[in-house]
Amino acid sequence: MFICNHCPFVKHLKKDFVKLSNFYMKKGLAVVAISSNSVSTHPQDGPELMAEEAKLFQYPFPYLYDETQEVARDFGAVCTPEFFLFKKDGRRPFELVYHGQFDDSRPSNNVPVTGRDLSLAIDCVLSGQPVSSIQKPSVGCSIKWHPERQTYNL
Repeated sequence: MFICNHCPFVKHLKKDFVKLSNFYMKKGLAVVAISSNSVSTHPQDGPELMAEEAKLFQYPFPYLYDETQEVARDFGAVCTPEFFLFKKDGRRPFELVYHGQFDDSRPSNNVPVTGRDLSLAIDCVLSGQPVSSIQKPSVGCSIKWHPERQTYNL
């Protein structure tokens, strides 16, 4: 999952994606969180404060910093939170089977946080069933890309 510290959409789901991760990690799911935001524009999303956040909310998964933003670009991530679920069958390469939202809850819509969309996809993978191709995209804060470097010719 791509997350960050400052985004209200991430804050809204944080306790629940920790709970969901704890539940499914016991069933064999591997979970990783990545922050790709530029610290030059959003210092609160940098490694030191990420470590504090991970400790405060007892993240049971690694919370990694994508300093070059290459990981976000390679995944095609555009916002936080954004969820990617891969399945692995034997020696075959990892296969992306879900790319979408946690659920329909948003910070201001009064829809309860359930994790339904992501949970259904995980349940399908763990039980060997196909994951629905109907997947709602994530809604959240855009990834804060590094500012373009200006070059001047004299």
